[in-house]
Amino acid sequence: MTVPRQAVHVDSPTERRNPRTTDLDQLSTLDLLRSINAEDRLVPDAVAAALPALATAVDLAAEALRTGHRVHYVGAGTSGRMATLDAAELAPTYNAPAEWFVVHHAGGTRALRSSVEDAEDDEEGGAAELTRDASPGDFVLGLTASGRTPYVLGALRAAGALGARTGLVFSNPHATRFNHIDVLIEVDTGPEAVAGSTRMKAGTAQKLVLTAFSTAVMVKLGRTYSNLMVSMRATNAKLRGRTLRILREATGQDLHECSEALDEARGDLKVALVHLLSGVDSARAAAALAAADGHVRQALLTLGATV
Repeated sequence: MTVPRQAVHVDSPTERRNPRTTDLDQLSTLDLLRSINAEDRLVPDAVAAALPALATAVDLAAEALRTGHRVHYVGAGTSGRMATLDAAELAPTYNAPAEWFVVHHAGGTRALRSSVEDAEDDEEGGAAELTRDASPGDFVLGLTASGRTPYVLGALRAAGALGARTGLVFSNPHATRFNHIDVLIEVDTGPEAVAGSTRMKAGTAQKLVLTAFSTAVMVKLGRTYSNLMVSMRATNAKLRGRTLRILREATGQDLHECSEALDEARGDLKVALVHLLSGVDSARAAAALAAADGHVRQALLTLGATV
């Protein structure tokens, strides 16, 4: 058995025994699942309590991207994997440029498939990575259930020293060392169904926070119209079908008209949408969108169309 070089006691609710699940190993399969599900149902309310802080993080991230900077995610273990998954979904869903969201995962790509547990203790490694990759004007969002992961806190410290704005998502109300972080997003999910297994409620909370965060940033940057994914690109037959469905739902036009508009717009869904809703040609629709930084409603307003 490998003996750790140093033992650290983490004072966090996520490490404590949950009094509601002490009989977990004696339950029937169905009751076991019900017990886990009962704990999972507590997570959305914990996330709801953190929404004011999350809103500040969204505004900082949107401003960073709007001014030509980047958003960085920093995590270790489950947190890093959640961050990697979230960033990977933004290009196909919102046509977000690859350079907008950068993920820093303790242990690198190898840690995505296999556990590299000691990588999270490398505070200077996290600091060095952000010193190399972050810039003033960026927004850096760290994720750590315990609120103490050295790799993450080192990265945030270094990013802040560079002039980047920083935020932290964590599930430990007892955590400290946060005086250098701009936005604290505390999601107190309490003790896990299995003590210390932060891939459970704390991980679910991080998934909810990341999805809400990145979706809100994309909405703020005009990557949607209403609740429709109008920035997506039709790169295969299925996505072209989705594009046409979005056009039909947004405009009320028939399939033939939407298909013609999409062809005229050379596959650009936003241009086709503004063209159909305003009645101007595709070239003028594209120019209005460019002037509006890609916001469909703003482009329509400048063209005098109903929004």
